[in-house]
Amino acid sequence: MKSKIDLLRNPGLIIMHAPCVLIFWVGVSRLTLVVCAVLYLVRGIGITAGYHRYFAHRSYKTSRAFQFVLAVVGTSAVQQGPLWWAAHHRAHHKYSDTDRDVHSPITQGFWYAHMGWIASPANQRTDYKSVPDLVKFPELRLLNKFHLLPPVLLALGLWVAGALVERYRPQLGTTGAQLLVWGFFFNTVLLYHSTFAINSLTHLFGRRRFPTKDESRNSFLIALFTLGEGWHNNHHHFPASARQGFYWWEIDFTHYVLSVWKWLGLVWDVQSPPERVYRQAALLDAAARAATPTREPS
Repeated sequence: MKSKIDLLRNPGLIIMHAPCVLIFWVGVSRLTLVVCAVLYLVRGIGITAGYHRYFAHRSYKTSRAFQFVLAVVGTSAVQQGPLWWAAHHRAHHKYSDTDRDVHSPITQGFWYAHMGWIASPANQRTDYKSVPDLVKFPELRLLNKFHLLPPVLLALGLWVAGALVERYRPQLGTTGAQLLVWGFFFNTVLLYHSTFAINSLTHLFGRRRFPTKDESRNSFLIALFTLGEGWHNNHHHFPASARQGFYWWEIDFTHYVLSVWKWLGLVWDVQSPPERVYRQAALLDAAARAATPTREPS
């Protein structure tokens, strides 16, 4: 259901976006760009492997300690707490592309689905009843309540690190202001729109391999910058899978990371699509080819 946007009561989007214009004043260095890229991958994995594939879908298992690490890294991306994120995403799957879907471009419009919904005070509450498997962990409840603490510490750490580099390695051309603006604010906004693109673009553009009840679609391009989340039709067809790129040519960076974690023993019981899903995909592809008219040779 589309609820009223109130940026004054929920100014988070403004606070994150506005400082990005400072990139033209603080300048840039090679080190700054490296830090920005690394943090995009680390914080992005916190969202895709942590918030999404673990907390929202429980598509693999891990220890309580590593579970908390995933929660902290995900929280550093400034997308609220793990319980809030998981609860909203589970509701999205339950009501996908209906009037009860909080961010459907089909029923709510593109811009509201992309970012307007998160600026609505009505969507700030955590539905704890939707995440009973997560509520039982007091450390997750505490982190969900104080979800701004990790990103604030990250921002301060970046500024201090940049100031130290400026003082002791001035030849690198890096300052505290640079790392703060590029590594925190600009980086956060990139991650925002990467995540938001899944809510909006992958319900409008791309290929529908499976006839799901919603308008979810697969997009190779979106999968590249969302670390594998662009295989959205695959995901909606079988959300229990930790692997969203079902085939080797469907690039899924998050799946590769999870494979390394599995090899290291950090995670286990990593779910993949069952054979019946691949059989169904093959039948659907064959039916689509058969329905495509062939051109007669001239």
